[in-house]
Amino acid sequence: MATATATAKNTAKLATQRAQVSALTMYDWVALDKRGKRMKGEMPAKNAALVKAELRRQGMNPQTVRERGKPLFGNSGSTVKPRDVAIFSRQIATMMASGVPMVQAFEIIADGQKNIRFKNILTDVKQGIEGGSSLHEALAKYPVQFDELYRNLVHAGESAGVLDTVLDTVATYKERTESIKSKIKKALFYPIMVLVVALLVSMILLLFVVPVFAQTFKDAGAELPAPTQFVIAASEFMKSYWWVVIGGIAGSVIALVMANKRSPKFAHFLDRLMLKLPVIGAILRQSAIARFARTLGVTFRAGVPLVEAMDAVAGATGSVVYSDAVKQMRDDVAVGHQLQLAMRQTGVFPNMVVQMTAIGEESGALDHMLFKVAEFYEEEVSNAVDTLSSLLEPIIMVILGVLVGGMVISLYLPIFKLGQTI
Repeated sequence: MATATATAKNTAKLATQRAQVSALTMYDWVALDKRGKRMKGEMPAKNAALVKAELRRQGMNPQTVRERGKPLFGNSGSTVKPRDVAIFSRQIATMMASGVPMVQAFEIIADGQKNIRFKNILTDVKQGIEGGSSLHEALAKYPVQFDELYRNLVHAGESAGVLDTVLDTVATYKERTESIKSKIKKALFYPIMVLVVALLVSMILLLFVVPVFAQTFKDAGAELPAPTQFVIAASEFMKSYWWVVIGGIAGSVIALVMANKRSPKFAHFLDRLMLKLPVIGAILRQSAIARFARTLGVTFRAGVPLVEAMDAVAGATGSVVYSDAVKQMRDDVAVGHQLQLAMRQTGVFPNMVVQMTAIGEESGALDHMLFKVAEFYEEEVSNAVDTLSSLLEPIIMVILGVLVGGMVISLYLPIFKLGQTI
């Protein structure tokens, strides 16, 4: 009974400390040091008077102390990107390995953040740690920025007393996965933007340029070739029903996105279809395998139980098909099957990956083998992206030629025909 009472009192005390820390306001100050040199900085406190008192205690003469103003549209700031989390992970791992206390490391990293939202998040996490929370508990308040996998790895590192080593592994994992995503996005961004520009140029031609030519041809009374008639008909349709075309395209995209989010069957169908596409499908498969192998390797090395880690690994693959396969593997491993046998039953992993996993299980070096698999497929993704870029360039040129060049040529065909007649 006494133990329960003491635990309740400690919990209440920690809650009170956290509330007090959270109630602090950030102040910007300007002061003169003992040499008369102008200094400036920031300090959290309950009021401005406490800031001035602290500055005087440090031997400085306060000039101005102002509460930090809030942004016009709230204090959320810009979005926290996965790359920001990856850089933070590397920084905190390096500082902790160098012997810097965790709270001080968070304060240093937060001070150097340009992203206001992430700075506020790191400051709040630091305050949570000062209030008695463990790191993984403090991070749990921000599940979007620090997902379940991240928190599980941190929890495992804290439990085993090797948090700095685990954070270093997490930093490497984040950097590798973000590198793969960046390469794929970079390869697809250029062709998509070129196609969008080509469609916009085609619409401008149909709405504003073709009608001028159409009126000229009508006044001349010349007989128009079939390609010219087709372009003029398309222009008249666009002028009359442009809102239908734009609405249809926007509606189709929105419907596709919503169906992919709300219908697991449709998401599975779309993902399987994408995996079967030439070149792109190979990149998506190799990327999913690389993420699976590296994520599982990181969790296994950190000491997270295999079955428990599978849920986080499933979400990290970036593919519905491979996510379902990992969940199936989790169920098989939970009833006692070997990992390599569970992988083989899914039918989505190449034989090489299964064999490497089997060797890792037998030799007791599963994490090492999984990292080897991840490195191999990451290199395959890099090479495939380069190949995709070289293949897309001529295809883009052909599409541009057909869309824009074909339209321009069809408009000049009657003029060429008239010139031959004269």
